[in-house]
Parts: sequence; structure tokens; C-alpha cells
Amino acid sequence: MTGSTEPDFLDRSAGDLIVALADRRIGALELTDALIARIETRDAQINAVVIRDFDRARDAARAADARLSAGDRLPLLGLPMTVKESNQVQGLPSTWGNPAFRGWVAPADATAVTRLKAAGAIILGLTNVPPFLSDWQSTNPVYGRTSNPWDPSRSPGGSSGGAAAALAAGMTPLELGSDIGGSIRVPAALCGVFGHKPTWGLVPTRGHTPPGTDGVPVPLAVVGPMARCAADLRRALGVLAGPEAEDAAGIAFTLVPPRRETLADYRVLVLTDHPLTPTDSEIAGAVDNLARRLEALGASVLRAHDRLPDLADQHAIYQRLLNTAISRGAPGATPPDAHAYMDLLDAQLAFRRRWASLFETFDLVLAPAFGVTAFPHEDGPETQERTLKVNGADTPYYAQLGWPAVALLPNLPATALPLGLSREGLPMGAQVIGGWMQDLTTIHFAELVEREFGGFIPPAGFTG
Repeated sequence: MTGSTEPDFLDRSAGDLIVALADRRIGALELTDALIARIETRDAQINAVVIRDFDRARDAARAADARLSAGDRLPLLGLPMTVKESNQVQGLPSTWGNPAFRGWVAPADATAVTRLKAAGAIILGLTNVPPFLSDWQSTNPVYGRTSNPWDPSRSPGGSSGGAAAALAAGMTPLELGSDIGGSIRVPAALCGVFGHKPTWGLVPTRGHTPPGTDGVPVPLAVVGPMARCAADLRRALGVLAGPEAEDAAGIAFTLVPPRRETLADYRVLVLTDHPLTPTDSEIAGAVDNLARRLEALGASVLRAHDRLPDLADQHAIYQRLLNTAISRGAPGATPPDAHAYMDLLDAQLAFRRRWASLFETFDLVLAPAFGVTAFPHEDGPETQERTLKVNGADTPYYAQLGWPAVALLPNLPATALPLGLSREGLPMGAQVIGGWMQDLTTIHFAELVEREFGGFIPPAGFTG
């Protein structure tokens, strides 16, 4: 081993680090120690890695080194990473940012964490979230505020804000987030990294539940990977995807390969306007600029089509289903009757069928991941009373739910990718939405875009 812990080595992709570990150009313990040092130095500025498990990480790294030396090879063997605090890790707290759960310790790993560990990943610690994962900021009374590495006066997004901030700051090469209202894609866009919201049900969500609870999968909710390059999303998804063991009898599971091979092959529907969501002109312009570049390469690009579902009608059903899911068990919440809930599921199915029809004509939908860039921290009114400035005008805070929700009600995969920087020097992001179980198609497209036009840019002060 050469001890390749020079600063730029730590900024390489997870895939490159795994190759270096397998080739014994660096040891798992060396890499773990180097990333721990980065967290201890850099996290003082942003407060992203709020639970640290360094002693157990070093033990796991020593075990990984022994396996690597013996010739063992696994998809993530020896790779240190962090995971979002809401994903339960045996022996660590999981509060969901709520003081009522302070001190609760997870008795077992979430299924996704179990799979990461089985693939050889080393868990360094947990990253910050808002209370009950219900904000596009990541501040809570338990662990305080996480700031955006691009501008500490601004939010990194939420609810996987600590995850995105840790990635952008170079403190972890891979993350595990979750998404029910844009919680992977919004922070990815605001911090300039990649994130993948899987097809609903593709990755088990057991162990991503409020402390002390267990039950059926929550409608709309997913867990999925975040990274600094698209190829790492693909590597991680290959580890995470597949049914729970109790549901897997008789199932031979294989991810569907990408629909196309080159950017010129893809058929893309481009959306830059949403009927309910004001969108910053720079972000819409960046999406349109990518569309024009795709056209120049030979891709089939359209900006409207009569098979596109009515996004306002779809959003109304999404909000009702979302409110049903997130209010379950809340004090004073009025549950819907069973028939009303089944009516919502029927409406969801109808929209799923409309999207399936659209994806007979298109391979992908390209749209903004969020309508604004990173916004200033907000400690003021309740979220329903907040506003965000869009093109100089105050707009309702939750009007921004429109873009993330496009892929949520129909349970579709969506990959967030960076689109460069705004005039203010803040990241802008798009999302690529694909058909049911076409996760590798959206990730593959993001890989090709990254290769052709560029991807993650490290924020100043978090390089070298």
C-alpha cells in the first residue's frame, strides 16, 4: 500500500476508492482515518455529521483490510460512508430530529443499512435532518443546524440535507437518503451533488421509521443513494435494490438495463413550467440549455405532449395521499375512512397508467429538481407561512413541492443531477424521471450527461 491519502485522493468517486482498496493502493483503515480527519476538520463549519461512530468504524475497517488482504471482493468492501440519521443503525441514536426521541437507540440495522454493511461498507456516522423529516432545511432541537457548504448562511435542503452537505464538503463518498417530498433530490440540487429516488418498493424501507415503530411500507416513501457522481448511484442501487427477504421467495430479481446507449438515442420530454410551482428563470434556463445540447447531439427532444398527465390534478391527489401518510399517529389527526383511502389508491393507479402511456413515446422526462437555489436559513414562521423568493417575488414555501412531487405519486424513479452554478455562484439541479422500474435508465442518462457536460463541482473551501 502507498498510503494514498493526499487530499485529492479523498475526493475521488466511491468506485475509484473501491478499486484502490482492492488493488491495495490504500488500506480501509487508512481511508477511514483520513475521512474521519476530514469530518473533524471540516464539519465544524457546517454540522452535517451529527452522530459519529468512529471507534466502530475503525474496527470495521480493520476487518475489511483483513478480508481484502485475503482476496475477498465485495461491491463496497472497505468503503467508509455516512447515512441519514433516520436510517436506523444498530447501537446508534435515531431521533428524526425530535427531542421526544432523544436517547432512543436502534436495536437493529435498517434493511438498507444491513445491505450496505453486507456489501462491505463502513458506517462513519449519521447525518442531520429536520424534525420528522418535514422541511427543506436541516435544523432541529437535538443536533442544531446544518449549513450549505456553498454558503453557510443558506440551507443545504432537506430532509437529507446533512447527507448532501457532507457529500459536497468531501466528508463522505456515498450516502443513504430518503424521499417522500423531494428529500433526496432537493438537497442534491441545493448542494450540487447527485441523488436517486428509486421506484417505490424497489429498495426496502424497513428500519426507516420513527423510533420504536414498525409496519407496512409507507405510501410514496423511498430510501435511496446520494453521491458525487452518477456511477456511484448505480453501484449503490445494485446493493440496495430487491425485496425484503420475507417477500422474496420464488423471485429472481434483476434491475432492468438502460433503455438506450448514447445521449443521441434518448427520447426526452422537457418540462420547465409547472402549473403550481414558480420556477427561477435561471434554473428553467439551465434545464432548457441542457435540452438544446441534447438536441445538438441528435437526441429526440420535445417540450410538450398530450399524453403528459395534468400535473395540477395529479398534485392534488399526491397531497391528499402524502397528508394521510405523514399524519398517521399524529395527535389530533383525523384518519380517512378505508374507502376514502382506497379511492386515493385508485386515483394513484390511474395516474400511474397515464405515465406508463407517456413512456411508450419517451424514455425520460427532464425537469427542474426544485424551483430555487439554496435559500437563506429561516427561523421565522411555521413552514405554512414561509415564503421563498422566485424571480424577485415572494411565493409560498410549499408551492415548491410541485417539482419533487411529479415523480412521487406515480411511484417513478428520478435521478437528480447538477446543472452548474447560478449567477450567485450557487448550484442548480435537474431531475430525470423514468418509467416504472427504469431506475438504471435515469441513472445511465445522468452518467452520460455528466461525462459529456460535467457534473459535481466542489465548493470553495472544501477542496484539497
